[in-house]
Amino acid sequence: MKKIGFIDFYLSEWHANNYPQWIRECCEKNHLEYEVAYAWGEEEISLRDGKSNTDWCRENGVTMCSTIEECCEKSDVLLILAPSTPEKHLPYAKIALSYKKPTYIDKTFAPDLAQAKEIFSIAAKYGTPVFSTSALRYADELKDVEGARSLITTGGGRSAEEYVVHQLEMIVKTMGCDVSAVSATAQGDQRIYRVLYKDGRAATAIYAPALPFSFCGELADGSSVSRNASSDFFKMLIHKILCFYENGDVDFSAEETLKVMQLREILLNEAEKKQNTWIFL
Repeated sequence: MKKIGFIDFYLSEWHANNYPQWIRECCEKNHLEYEVAYAWGEEEISLRDGKSNTDWCRENGVTMCSTIEECCEKSDVLLILAPSTPEKHLPYAKIALSYKKPTYIDKTFAPDLAQAKEIFSIAAKYGTPVFSTSALRYADELKDVEGARSLITTGGGRSAEEYVVHQLEMIVKTMGCDVSAVSATAQGDQRIYRVLYKDGRAATAIYAPALPFSFCGELADGSSVSRNASSDFFKMLIHKILCFYENGDVDFSAEETLKVMQLREILLNEAEKKQNTWIFL
């Protein structure tokens, strides 16, 4: 049984609370042998629910490590979580990637493009396999939409800062990286983000806290499709992570991850400050 080490800002958060069970289910279904065996959290008490790392480890049958180095040393593969605090990913990665063990880094990969590039550079320096994605990349509903001529996505969550990555992942997966310009419009807590491609194609991401994840696309053949993203995309993500641990497979390029981080950074900062103005990349 291969040992997975969790690295987190604090352990009792939605991803860490669900991933262990999904990992068990995926292993049973696909005859794989992985378990969450070790965990380390920088903060002892969860900022979400007040649960301690000690209690989280006891409830999940996981050995708590006193340092991130101990977690990295004892584990066969690593999973950096901290999904709500991407600014923690680079400092964690500087330590974890030096152990040369396959490492998945949860969404949002990095708070800006510069840190995203630095993480990949560190991984290359040590020869450490690494990847990151939003789970929405693996929504079944997107499978036949790649190459769309236009796309409208919707999605919600606590904030655009934390959750827009899901819509941008869908856009880049579907339409690619060749973006020429972006713009942003704010309506209270709502946001409308536009992405223009060099060949004239376009995508629009609509964020509002209560919106479900969905998309409407005009396909290459002129037909249209509209779907809610209602499949078990998180369980598919877990399967992809375990396949990555098993054989190093990643079914998309780091260029796409970097493009998602670039779009997120520009939209949340420069584009939001210059309302309704095209920002050229």
